[in-house]
Amino acid sequence: MPSLTCVVVLTGCFTDAATRLAYDLETAAGRVGPADGANYTLVHRVPSNSGECVGPYRIQVDRVGAIIVWCKDAGGSTVSSHSTTYHARFVDTPQTSIIDKPAKDLVVFELERRGGRVLIAAVR
Repeated sequence: MPSLTCVVVLTGCFTDAATRLAYDLETAAGRVGPADGANYTLVHRVPSNSGECVGPYRIQVDRVGAIIVWCKDAGGSTVSSHSTTYHARFVDTPQTSIIDKPAKDLVVFELERRGGRVLIAAVR
């Protein structure tokens, strides 16, 4: 049976930018208070692994429940893309947001509890 450390290390090695963002959203959703109107700000660094997504990037947080991350080169051409729906069980997305970021820039998610659910109120 593998040790927990081994599992955690291997999980980190086999995830992509979208999945790591989804994991951060899961953790952040747990930090939003229980009352309606409670909020929490998540500041996420993309790329979150060395050598991955080193140029500018685009993030789409889709109202149907998908996160898509496009990694680009210096000329703006897509070199890889990653997607997940893992976060959808923890946060709702009432609107689609598409954000273009320069290399190494942070993306900020404003989370808020409404109607008993945590939702992504804003992405910037």
